[in-house]
Amino acid sequence: MKTDENVAIGIGIIRKCFGDEEWHMEIEVRTLRFEDVEALAKIESESFSMPWSKQDFEDLLKRDYCYYLVVLVDGEVAGCCGYTKSFNEGNIDNVVVAERFRGMGIAQQMLQSLIARGEAAGVEDFTLEVRVSNHAAIHVYEKLGFRSEGIRPRFYERPVEDANIMWRRSPQQLP
Repeated sequence: MKTDENVAIGIGIIRKCFGDEEWHMEIEVRTLRFEDVEALAKIESESFSMPWSKQDFEDLLKRDYCYYLVVLVDGEVAGCCGYTKSFNEGNIDNVVVAERFRGMGIAQQMLQSLIARGEAAGVEDFTLEVRVSNHAAIHVYEKLGFRSEGIRPRFYERPVEDANIMWRRSPQQLP
């Protein structure tokens, strides 16, 4: 992963209203850094039955064919997403948002930034696998132009579950 791109990619404000109460959160999307890996490993362990470790994230930083973004909410690491590039394709390996920040559009904003950066780097098509029961994630991916192209039976463990294989094809690839 290229470490010379450790600059903010997007900064914005999330405004939410609950009854008469309104609150604001500043979000920043930037490239993954070594100082993020411990917080991400914790988010992973709280989110997945087979989480990535701190070492897994550190290893990503050493690979120039991997590109990962992290999102900060009010300066706190709140999630990440990234892809592994192979020729003109990007395999989105991981998308995770800390539970308390879900449902706020953070994953969608991260993924939009990731796709834009990937396209600028020559990635034409993106693919990912998602648990068939993860309807919220599938909805986000569909809003970003991903479409189901198949099922990988028993892809996930703990619990065993099929994966929905989704692709976001460049316009030149569409029929």
